Amino acid sequence: MTIYEELVLQRPTVPAGLLSKEEKDRLIERGMLGIYRWYFDQSQTKRNWNPYRSFDWASMNKNHSPELLTILERFFAVEQYVPDYTSKLTQLTRKSMGRSHFQVLWGAEEAKHSELWYNSLLFSTQRSTKWMGEYLRNLRQQEWKLPWDDALHMSCYVVIQERATQLNYINLMKIALGQSDKPALANDSDPVLAAASKVIANDEAAHYGFFLSIASLYLYYYPAQLLTALDEVIKHFAMPALDMFEDPNWGEILYKTGIYGAREYTKDVLQVAIKQLSVKSRKALELGIKNSRLVPDPDGNICDAAIFESFDYREVGATVKNTIDRITRYAKEVGIHDLDPVTFTPSGIIPTA
Repeated sequence: MTIYEELVLQRPTVPAGLLSKEEKDRLIERGMLGIYRWYFDQSQTKRNWNPYRSFDWASMNKNHSPELLTILERFFAVEQYVPDYTSKLTQLTRKSMGRSHFQVLWGAEEAKHSELWYNSLLFSTQRSTKWMGEYLRNLRQQEWKLPWDDALHMSCYVVIQERATQLNYINLMKIALGQSDKPALANDSDPVLAAASKVIANDEAAHYGFFLSIASLYLYYYPAQLLTALDEVIKHFAMPALDMFEDPNWGEILYKTGIYGAREYTKDVLQVAIKQLSVKSRKALELGIKNSRLVPDPDGNICDAAIFESFDYREVGATVKNTIDRITRYAKEVGIHDLDPVTFTPSGIIPTA
């Protein structure tokens, strides 16, 4: 049997309107593999920076404010749990090649972030190697644990978390560019730190984009399940590792410096994320779930349409198709499409809302 004959046998054996749970799961898995391949290419060709060689650390500002130094400390601290984040998320998704391999690559990129923040503290000359070593040892005494133990909830969690992290670094970049209106940060302009913050914010934007694409896949083929998980995650969301810091003033420092607070979370994180998932609003999401009387058939197909009042399902479908089209263009460029294509198959769900 030729490879092309094998590909024909792998095509869906049922009409799009009758997709089984097994077929939807297969399409999601194929989509995740394609998204991972495209992401890997972008990571290696467009964002392959070096935490030691890519920045002129010797020229870094040596007179940063105590507030900014605390922020750098905490950013470094969060990255010390990369082994936990990576190992636990990889184990959770190990049955999916695309998702689990992405988590390994994600961990490698986050490890670079850790080195970047370490260098920022070291070259500030305000933290000694001895102090850093002790700080590191204390941090590593604790272990981060998954806030959710299933891939669906974690897909929603990381969308919000990555968007929030990206925003943190963008706001730090603004401070380093001298754009802060906070008097305490008046002397924190620093071209080196601005360049470092921009690079790392770009990484977080890429992470956010990957997880948003994964969540959109789930939302297209399992709309009620994804939206229910999203609602639950929003209700209990907290940034990773913050509860491990013995510093009651950390949240206040983030707020006072304009890095992150309740307003930023609501306006620039949550509203952005749910909009990009085509959800009408937080209130609409809650109301749609409350009013929905879902009665799935044995294959998990949705028989009740109330959930569709909370989001634009057709727009989600268009987003997923655009993602698959982008993957296809990349796969054709590198020559893998004819042998191992990732294709778009309509879910067959027709919303009445």
